[in-house]
Amino acid sequence: MSSESSDSVGTVAELYLGNLLYAIERCALSLEQEDKPLDAAFYRGIGRKLADAHGAQRQPSTPPKAPTP
Repeated sequence: MSSESSDSVGTVAELYLGNLLYAIERCALSLEQEDKPLDAAFYRGIGRKLADAHGAQRQPSTPPKAPTP
């Protein structure tokens, strides 16, 4: 790997998270069609953890204030 590259795994994963989640779900669907529901559940669990981690990272630390009329 080049020393010029400043991309970390986390940075790249966040940039392409939607694509990764889509690919993981396609993998899970394929495994279901192959009658491998436990394997499909495993990959869906990975996708869920990635999505949850991204959601937790984006949530504000304080609840948003209600708009004033």
